[in-house]
Amino acid sequence: MRDTRDRIRHAIGFEVIGLLAFAPLASWVFGYELHQMGLIGAVASLIAAGWNYLYNLLFDKAMLRFTGQLRKSVIVRVLHAILFELGLLIVFLPSVAWYLDISLLDALIMDIAVAGFYMVYALIYNWLYDIVFPVPSLKAKPEGGTALG
Repeated sequence: MRDTRDRIRHAIGFEVIGLLAFAPLASWVFGYELHQMGLIGAVASLIAAGWNYLYNLLFDKAMLRFTGQLRKSVIVRVLHAILFELGLLIVFLPSVAWYLDISLLDALIMDIAVAGFYMVYALIYNWLYDIVFPVPSLKAKPEGGTALG
């Protein structure tokens, strides 16, 4: 299992490299200035991080209130993911449409393309991260105990 330091390195690396890849690519694909796409990417990253914290806190509180527990079934996990993305969409669409002076439909199309980029990027980043920083082995410790105990 990864430790806290490794998780922080992973998260920061993901955001920084993602932004460095996103901004020039989005500038080229959508035809906007690099600084515009960089600003959108940086703000979106900060908003997503804050929303992730707040959303998960509120979702867990709602689950406790309505079900008395926090175990999530597959259906609840799907609902959780959909509601998370809809929350981001509600914030991002009008903001991006206003900032770039485009329609909400154009902002939605852009959002779908960006989501596609980040899905592919996440797959590649996580794969390479696991190669460069392998997960520590769960082999027995030298003193005879296991890494789990």
